[in-house]
Amino acid sequence: MDSSFPIRKIIHVDMDAFYASVEQHDNPSLKGKPIAVGGEHRGVVSAASYEARKYGVRSAMPSKTAKEKCPHIIFVPPRFARYKEISRQIREIFHEYTDLVEPLSLDEAYLDVTENKKDIESANQIAKEIRQKIFEQTGLTASAGISVNKFLAKVASDINKPNGQKTIHPDRIEGFLEELPVEKFYGVGKVTANKMFSLGIYKGKDLKKKSLEELVRLFGKSGGYYYNVVRGIHHSEVKPHRIQKSVAVERTFFEDLFDDQQINEKLEHLSQELHQRLQKNNILGRALTLKIKYKDFSLFTRSFTKEDYFTSPEQYFNTGKKLWELRPFDKPVRLLGLSLSHLNTEEKKQISIQLKIPFEEFDHQ
Repeated sequence: MDSSFPIRKIIHVDMDAFYASVEQHDNPSLKGKPIAVGGEHRGVVSAASYEARKYGVRSAMPSKTAKEKCPHIIFVPPRFARYKEISRQIREIFHEYTDLVEPLSLDEAYLDVTENKKDIESANQIAKEIRQKIFEQTGLTASAGISVNKFLAKVASDINKPNGQKTIHPDRIEGFLEELPVEKFYGVGKVTANKMFSLGIYKGKDLKKKSLEELVRLFGKSGGYYYNVVRGIHHSEVKPHRIQKSVAVERTFFEDLFDDQQINEKLEHLSQELHQRLQKNNILGRALTLKIKYKDFSLFTRSFTKEDYFTSPEQYFNTGKKLWELRPFDKPVRLLGLSLSHLNTEEKKQISIQLKIPFEEFDHQ
């Protein structure tokens, strides 16, 4: 541990199988059954209940694969308005204790409770109270991790899931990290974990033996991160005002799309939906990106940036059509998406001169 840095009290709260748990709570006939939130015939699993996870069903898995792993799985269409409503309730509970709340998504957040509104000394006690209130108000369970920084709190919240919590005390951090399997380190994905295994790195203690120079050579910029976190060093603060970088809408289709007329219809719907979402949150943006996923799952994106802001669904649609015309392949399409970035939500406006470049000169994103 880096003793020169102030020790904070950080809680990471993570809802248990959030979307699936909401569906089971709202429809008691689904309780205890393997369910997947998502489309049955096309698309991917947005969330899987713990009953479905026992069969190896995971979020982001194609629905077809989920069905093969668990033939009796029940697919439930997502209800994002409902998830957002519950997410707001949960955040209100967080704010009873601290205003230093950094949401990561609808179902998880970091809280800095070093100083808190109730003057409770124990972060462990605060986490217990928060989880109890969430259960009383929503009927849903949450897990929590408590430690001196965001990295450790995030790792800890996974340990006693579901419906549990884990505190990593300052004097136990070194031993805990030395025995932690590297695949459990937040920020180490499957590919990186396999690379570490091939280098004989299985636990934190193996990672700790590598010098900073060696880790940077092996893993690039991430090497410095791994060098620090295995020593319990992670100085990132809880940032209550995360800046929204983009707004996106996309659709996976039950039947592949082939012709331009179908594409134009879908682009028109997406443009309207994107506009409504932006209007509701008072957001404008200058860069529009078209995302195309083909039948063979290959992905293509292309963007166009304006000097001024986009302001209407017609502008999204017309730009989306031009970007569509620049696609490299004529293959069946299974997903279309539009997203807007370079938003007016960015706090620090970068003053730059945008050159007007014709569409033909855009590179692939």
